[in-house]
Amino acid sequence: MTYDITGRVLFITGAARGIGEAVARAAAAKGARVALVGLESERLERIAGELGPQHTWASCDVTDQSSLDAAVKHTVAELGGIDVVIANAGIANHGTVAESPADVVARVMEVNLIGVSRTVSATIAEVEKRRGYYLLVSSLAAFTALPGMAAYCGSKAGVENYGNALRFELAHRGIGVGTAHMGWIDTDLVRDVKADSSTFEDTLRKLPPPLGSIATVDECVAGFLEGIAKRKRRVFVPKSVGLLAGLRPITFSWLGDLPVMAQAKKMVPQLEAQFRKTGRAFGRTSVGMGEPKG
Repeated sequence: MTYDITGRVLFITGAARGIGEAVARAAAAKGARVALVGLESERLERIAGELGPQHTWASCDVTDQSSLDAAVKHTVAELGGIDVVIANAGIANHGTVAESPADVVARVMEVNLIGVSRTVSATIAEVEKRRGYYLLVSSLAAFTALPGMAAYCGSKAGVENYGNALRFELAHRGIGVGTAHMGWIDTDLVRDVKADSSTFEDTLRKLPPPLGSIATVDECVAGFLEGIAKRKRRVFVPKSVGLLAGLRPITFSWLGDLPVMAQAKKMVPQLEAQFRKTGRAFGRTSVGMGEPKG
């Protein structure tokens, strides 16, 4: 049976731009009521205003439990409850572990993984009332690895297995749990990395699809909405990412290491030099350490 989102309340973190914003707009167009949650208050307020009075927004840091609890309380007061949670908030640092401050590496882990777990904890009582659904945003990075992405890959792998266990824990409560695994999506996050590193672009060109492909935001939105409608346990964007999930025993073997290791000794110093030159730990549009960027 299709899980119709018409009239249902979707609580979306990281909704100020990128995938979160696009999913919010598409869901609203299908008749859902949307709570847009994130750090960029002006963008959230503007988007909610464009969507109409049946939607709401809340300024929230997903690493701060009191902030999340307040956003949930506001959503319930404004929209009456929560049916679906899309735990989408995420960031990626620019640089390797050796070149990045410890707080930067930890911040990526905190937002991408701990932020997901805090979002679940804040919303679970409301989602249970409606026997709803969680879509936890992981990544293709959960079952592959590239240099310069250690914190991102580690956090997204954590989201996947957190979701796997959570699915079992919440089944008797009537709650569904899925994880979303996307390749590169044409968002601000990916465009920021490309702008700061020609080595990143060169690497993408050498990788086979879907590792080297960049999908559109619209493709991602369609995958997310289909995943919610079918309460899927896995959402792959593009669908070929699912093949890589099945190949992880090879990807994470010594055999899988060979093609990456062959380039790493040259590629990593280039990446480090390029990111060092920008002087930024995060992309131009990333909220990074918690301060919104214009």
